[in-house]
Amino acid sequence: MMSDTSRAADAEPLSLDGILFFPVTPFTADGGVDRDVLAEHIRSKLPFAPGGMFPACGTGELHALSTAEAAIVVEEAVAAAEGRIPVVAGTGGPLGSALELARNAERAGADALLVLPPYLVQGPGAGVTRYIEELAAATSLPVIVYSRANARFTARQMRELALNPKVIGFKDGVGDIGLAQEISLSVREVRPDFLFFNGLLTAELTQGAYRGIGMPLYSSAAFAFLPEVANLYYRAFSAGDEDLRNRLLREFYVPLVTLRDETPGFGVSLIKAGCRLRGLDVGGVRAPLVDPSPEQLGRLERLVERGLELAQELEGPFA
Repeated sequence: MMSDTSRAADAEPLSLDGILFFPVTPFTADGGVDRDVLAEHIRSKLPFAPGGMFPACGTGELHALSTAEAAIVVEEAVAAAEGRIPVVAGTGGPLGSALELARNAERAGADALLVLPPYLVQGPGAGVTRYIEELAAATSLPVIVYSRANARFTARQMRELALNPKVIGFKDGVGDIGLAQEISLSVREVRPDFLFFNGLLTAELTQGAYRGIGMPLYSSAAFAFLPEVANLYYRAFSAGDEDLRNRLLREFYVPLVTLRDETPGFGVSLIKAGCRLRGLDVGGVRAPLVDPSPEQLGRLERLVERGLELAQELEGPFA
C-alpha cells in the first residue's frame, strides 16, 4: 500500500503570496454578464498587488450564474490577469454542473479550482468526500476544499482528501476554531505544504484567531471595492502591527460587519454596492439576494469615506 507521504509527494503547491482578490460579477442593464466592466474591475485592482484571484466564487455570485456565464467570467478573469497572478475558479452545486464548471475553467486557463458545496442535499461524510474526489479527477487542475453550509469536513475526512495530490488546500467557512485547528494539525502531518484559508465573511475580523491556529491566508471581499483599506490591513497583519490592525477593525471592519449582518446575503450585496459607490457600474445582485436600501447605502457610503480617510492617514508606516 502506498504511504501517506508518498501519495502526496508529487503535489504542486499553488503560490498565493499576498492578499486574495474575490471579484464581483458585473451585470448589464438587461441582466447579462458585463465583460467590459469585469475586465475593468479586475485590471483596476492589479496595481494593488493581489496574491491571487478567485472569480465566479461566492462574492462573484456563482450561485446565480449559469455554467456558460461562469465560463465567461473565468475567461475574462484569466485574460485580464495576463498571467500576473494565479486564477482560482469557483465550482460547486449539482455534481453535473460542477463538473462542467471545472472543465470550462480548465479550458479557460484557470490555475486551480475552489470547490463550493453541492446543491441542497445533505450527504454523509463519505459522500461529500466522493464529491470532492470526482471533481479533482475531472480535470488536471488542483482543487481547494471549501468547508461550509452542507459540505462540512472533519479532520479525518480532510486527512484522507489530503492524500490526493490534486487536493491542495482547505478553506474554512464554518467558524469552529477548535475543529479548524484539528484539521490543520492532522493534515500537516501528511502534507506540510497544504494551503489553509479563513473563508468566513469579512474575514479580516477573525483573521487574528485563524493566524493563531496556522491558517494564514484569507478571503478579502473588501479588496474588491476598497483595496486601499484591505491592503493596509493586510500589511499591518503581516507586519504584526496590532495597533494599526485593531484601529482598522474598530473604525472600519466592525461597522461594516454590523451593516452586513442586518440582511442575509449582504456579504455580497454590500461589495457590489461599494463598487458602484467607487464609480464602477457593476449592476445589482441577482435573486435571491437584494441590494441595500437607500438608508443602508448611505451608511455604506459614509463607511467608504471613512475607510479612505483612514487609508490616507495611516498609510505612512508602509509608504
